[in-house]
This record gives sequence, structure tokens and C-alpha cells, in this order.
Amino acid sequence: MNPTTAPLKAAPMRLKFRSIWISDVHLGTAGCQAAYLLDFLKHTESEYLYLVGDIIDGWALKRSWYWQQTHNDVIQKLLRKARHGTRITYLPGNHDEAARQFLGLIFGQIRIENELVHTTADGRRFLVLHGDRFDGVVQCAKWLAIVGDRLYELTLALNRIFNRIRHRCGLGYWSLSQFLKHKVKTAVSFVSRFEEAVAAEAQSQGLDGVICGHIHKAEMREVGGVLYCNDGDWVESLTALVETETGELRIIDWQQLFDEQAASVLPPVTTEPEGVPA
Repeated sequence: MNPTTAPLKAAPMRLKFRSIWISDVHLGTAGCQAAYLLDFLKHTESEYLYLVGDIIDGWALKRSWYWQQTHNDVIQKLLRKARHGTRITYLPGNHDEAARQFLGLIFGQIRIENELVHTTADGRRFLVLHGDRFDGVVQCAKWLAIVGDRLYELTLALNRIFNRIRHRCGLGYWSLSQFLKHKVKTAVSFVSRFEEAVAAEAQSQGLDGVICGHIHKAEMREVGGVLYCNDGDWVESLTALVETETGELRIIDWQQLFDEQAASVLPPVTTEPEGVPA
């Protein structure tokens, strides 16, 4: 089902977790799936909620103003959760880097940090950060990163047109950008190097793993002896990383849960690989 054109449907239940991580929402862009994120936030509860960067796309808003009511609704819902006791931490990324000037401060009961260590219910310690500082293009050639961002927006625009045609033909959703990420060798190599670099940072700090965003690819696997977790994005994949009350980490695919809304249990999720240190 195409997340751009599919009508919203009620989720089957209210889901409760100890912790939730979301990133790469890109509020302020046409590609943002704010309505689906709002539905996710309405149907989930957690003690901790981490906003792992690129929540608001400052780069795009500087070029042209785009802000829908659903984008505002997402912000209001987050503030409401914070008022009602959810411990929310905002870790800025490269697209919302302006927020980094407020590190250590609290706004609307939401704390702003550059990175932190989260301890799961079973005692494991994870480095949490957006991950853009491990992206050489962002750090050393920002102009190239901006060009790449514009090309990505163009790809998403073409993708929306292509999937409208597929939808009319009765075909399912197909992602051009995800296809390119998996098929173009340079893209695959970049993702691999990024994962290794982020995992190495967690290992150097003596931690059990790392949780990040940035590359829009939900993943959970062992890399270099630590557990690498990426919570994906809310532009195409509509994914979040969650921690259960017992400390188990899972990737939740919200689009998949929509498609399986008739079920009374959680949809199949990505679980931790065997041999990960507890």
C-alpha cells in the first residue's frame, strides 16, 4: 500500500512500550508522512521517547515554506505527551542542526541533547545520537550534502507520481529511493561504512550498542561486536525502534501494522540477532 495515497485507518490497539525512538520525520517537506506519524503517536505510549534528529527539516524550510496542519498536529501531540509525563529527549540532526545551540536546555518539558547513553530494562547501555557526524559528506562538504538532499527530494517527487500510476493499476507501493539505496554500489558502500563507524564509536565507549537515524534505513544487527540499531524514517519506511518492558528491542513497521490491523497482536517485527551480549 502506498503510504502517500492510502487512507488512514484506525490502529487495532493501543501499544505500550518502555522506550520509543523515531527520527528523520522531515516536518516541513512534502515527503513527510505526518498523518501516519500522528496516528502512531496517538496509539502508542512510552516512558521514554527519543526524537533522534531531522524532526524538522530546516534546510527545506529555508528554501521554501511548506507546513501543513498535520505537521503542527505532530508538534502539539509531542508537547502534550511531555506534559503528561513522557520523558522526551530531542537529539538534533543535520537538517535541524539549529537546535544544537540549545543543548542542555528544556523547552516545553522536552530536553535537548547532542547524544546520550540509554540503559535498557535488562541493563544494556546504548549510545543514542542522530549519526550525521559520521557522514563525511555532511561534515566535510556540506554543499554536496545539500545537492544530494535536493536530488533525494526529486526522487521522492518522481516516486509519488510513479506510485499514483501504480495505485490506479491496482499495484502496490514501490520505493525508487529504497531501490537505488540497495542497488547502487556507492550507496550500499556508504551505508555499510556508516554502520561500521557508528558501531565503532559505541564499542570505543565500552557500550553494548548504538541507536541512530540519518540514513533512512531501519536496521538492527550485530556490527563489530555491538548491536547496531537504526530506527529508519517517516518519509518512506514509517518505522520506529521500540523497547519492551523487559528490555527487548524491536523495529515497528507502522505501515505493516496498518495492513494487518485486523490482527489482535503485534505484527512480525525485526528481533535481535543471536549472540548479542545481554
